[in-house]
Amino acid sequence: MAEKDQENLFGGSLSSATPQTITGSVDRVTYHNEQNGYSVLRFLAQGFRDPVTVTGNFSTISPGESLKVTGWWTSHPQYGDQFKATDYSVVRPATIAGIQKYLGSGLIKGVGPVTARRIVEHFGDRTLDVIEQDISRLSEVKGIARKRVDMIQQAWDEQRAIKEVMLFLQSHGVSTHYAVKIYKQYGNDAISVVEKTPYRLAEDVYGIGFRTADQIARHLGIAADSEERLRAGLKFVLFEATDEGHCYLPAPELIERAKKALEIEDDGKIAAVLGMMISEGSLKKGEGEGESIYAPAIWQAERSLARRLKVLRERHVHVDEGRVDRWLERYTERHGIELSDEQQDAIRMAARERIMILTGGPGTGKTTTLRTMVGLFLAMGKSVALASPTGRAAQRLAEVAGREAKTIHRLLEFDPSRMAFKRDENAPLDADATIIDESSMIDVVLANSLLKAVSPESQLILVGDVDQLPSVGPGAVLRDLIESGALPVVRLTQIFRQAAESLIIRNAHRINRGDFPQLITPGEQTTDCYFIEADEPDQVVDLIVKSVAGSLPRRFGYDPRTDIQVLCPMNRGRVGTSHLNDVLQAALNPPGEGKNELSRGNRMLREGDRVIQKVNNYKLDVFNGDMGTVERIDRIDQLVMVRFQDRQVVYDYADLLELGHGFAVTVHKSQGSEYPAVVLPLHPQHYLMLSRNLLYTALTRAKKTAVLIGSTRAIGMAMHNLEATQRFTMLSELV
Repeated sequence: MAEKDQENLFGGSLSSATPQTITGSVDRVTYHNEQNGYSVLRFLAQGFRDPVTVTGNFSTISPGESLKVTGWWTSHPQYGDQFKATDYSVVRPATIAGIQKYLGSGLIKGVGPVTARRIVEHFGDRTLDVIEQDISRLSEVKGIARKRVDMIQQAWDEQRAIKEVMLFLQSHGVSTHYAVKIYKQYGNDAISVVEKTPYRLAEDVYGIGFRTADQIARHLGIAADSEERLRAGLKFVLFEATDEGHCYLPAPELIERAKKALEIEDDGKIAAVLGMMISEGSLKKGEGEGESIYAPAIWQAERSLARRLKVLRERHVHVDEGRVDRWLERYTERHGIELSDEQQDAIRMAARERIMILTGGPGTGKTTTLRTMVGLFLAMGKSVALASPTGRAAQRLAEVAGREAKTIHRLLEFDPSRMAFKRDENAPLDADATIIDESSMIDVVLANSLLKAVSPESQLILVGDVDQLPSVGPGAVLRDLIESGALPVVRLTQIFRQAAESLIIRNAHRINRGDFPQLITPGEQTTDCYFIEADEPDQVVDLIVKSVAGSLPRRFGYDPRTDIQVLCPMNRGRVGTSHLNDVLQAALNPPGEGKNELSRGNRMLREGDRVIQKVNNYKLDVFNGDMGTVERIDRIDQLVMVRFQDRQVVYDYADLLELGHGFAVTVHKSQGSEYPAVVLPLHPQHYLMLSRNLLYTALTRAKKTAVLIGSTRAIGMAMHNLEATQRFTMLSELV
C-alpha cells in the first residue's frame, strides 16, 4: 500500500508501516453495528489539528469518552486516511468539555445535555471523582432533586456493570447488544452465571438463542459432545419445532435435527442423553406406538385441554327448542335479516350444546350468526363474554357484536407478578356463555388456559375460519377439533349475494377450492382485487413503494401510514419484510427536523414509525402481533413511547429488541387483523413459505382493496403447496 503522509501538529507524518497508539476523545459515533461491534468514530486525537477517523470493533462507545487506541494507518480509496484499531482502552475524559460531552451523550439514564452542563459547571474537572466517590453531592446542583440523584446513581452503576458484560461478550466473539438484556436478567451475577451455565442464556434471555449461547460455551471450553451441550441442543431443537407450530417431534426426527444443530454424527450419544431426559421428566414421551417427544409444558397443555373438552362435550343444556325457533323467527323479522339453513342450525346448536364450533370462509355469514347467538343468549337471560386472540380482532368483534370484547389474555386476567392467569378452574369466568372469535389463531397452551377458566356449567362457542393459517404457537387446535369428529361443528358454505360481488371474496374461495384466482390488472376494470405482474425482485419492491406511497392513496384516498398494510410470506430476501421495512420507512417516514430517532443495530427507530410487537410482554400488556406507532423517543430517560390503539406503552431501551418495524409484516403476524387495503408481494424467492392457505389468509385480511404484486409462477407455487401447515399434534386423537 502506498504510504501517505499527513502532518500532525508537530510536523511529523503518519506511517502505515508500524502499529501506533493515539489518545483522545470521541467526538461522534458515525456508525456502530450492535451485532458485531464494528464502529466508525470521529476522533479528536491529541497532537492532530483535524479530527481523525477511527475504525474497528468497539463495545458501546459514547461521544465524550476518552480512549487510548492502538492500531495502524490505512488509506481508504473513498474516505481517505483512517486509523484502524486493533486494541483500545477507556480512559477518563481529560477536559471539562470532554466530561460534559461524555455525561450528556445519553449514556447515563436521567442525564441529558442540560443536566450535564449544570453538573460540570458546578464541579468542574472534579465531576467524575464526585460521581464515583460521593454521588449524593449531585443534589448540590440546581434542579437535581434527591430522587433524580438516586436514578443517576443506579444508571451509573448499571452502565459500569453493563460495560463489563459487553467486554466479556466481545472477548467471546458475541454481539454486545445483548449485554443490557443479560445484565437486567442476572444483575451483578451476570458474568458469573454466563461463565458457569452459558446455555441458560437461550432459555432466560429473549433474543439469545442456542447458537449464541453455544458460541460462548465453546469459547469457554465446553466439549462438543458434553452432556450439558447435548441436553441444550435437544431442548433447542424441540423449541424450534414448537416455533414451527409442532407440539412434538418423532424421536428419529428429533435426533436427526439435533445431529445437524450440534454438528455431531454420533446418534448413540444423543439418544442416550434423550433417554436420560425422558427418565427424569425434563422431556416427555407421548402415548401410542410412535415415540413422540414433547417439551413438558406442551405435553401437559395438550392432555389437559383434551380432558376439559371431553367434560364439556358430555354435558348438554336443557332447552325448549320450540321457544328457540319462535324467538329466531321474531328476531330475523325485527332486524330484517334472512338466515340460511346452515346459520339457523348453528344458532339452535349454540342453544343446546355446552361446546360447539362455527367455521366458514369470508362472506358466509359468520358475523351475522355470531351476533344472532349473542342476542339469543341475552334473551335466555344468560351473561355473555366475547373475546379474540388479538387486540385488533377484539376491537372488530366489539364493533360487530355491539358490546364489549376483550383479548383472551385480558378476559383471563393475566397477572404479571405470578406470570399466570387469575381465571382458572378455581376462579372460573363469570359468564354463562363465552364466544371466542378468530379461534384458528389459538395455540394449544392458550386453549388450555381458556378451557381451565370455562366452568363445566357454562357454554363455549369457538368461531373461526379453519382454512386460514393455523396459530403462530404450537398446535392446530381448531383444525384438530373439527377433524376429531368429537365436537358439534357447523360449517357455513353459502356465500351471500352481496359478498359474492367482491372479487376478494370470490378469489379467496377459488384459492380455497384449488382454482387459480382471477387476475385483473389496474386499469382493466374497477374491482377490489388487482394483480400487477413483475418478475424481478427489485421491480416488485419498486412497485410496492409506488402503490403504498402513491397510487393507492391517490386513487382511493387511503392514508399510507394507517390504512395500507404490506403483507409478506417471509422476512428474508429482497422482497421480505426486513428489506421492505427499510425502503417503506424511507418513503413514508423519512428523517425530519425535530423528529427523534434511535439507532438499534442495523435499523433506525424513528418517531412516527409503524411498529409491531414480536413477542408477548405480559408486564407491558402487549402481545405478539400488536401494531402501534412510535410517538416519542426520550433520549435522556432512555424511553420510547408507542401508541397501541387506545393506550400508550412505555418501553425501556432494553426492551426494544421486542419491537420490529410494521410497515411490512409477515402474513402469519397479520392473523386476526383486517386492513382497508393490503399489498401482497408474491415472488419465487418466497418458495419456502408459499402455500395455499397463506395466500388465502393474506387475501382475506383486505376489507376493501387487495393488490397482488409479483409473478403468476409464485401464485402457482402457492396453489400447489398443501404441505406447509402439516403439524405434529395429538389433540384430535386425545379428544
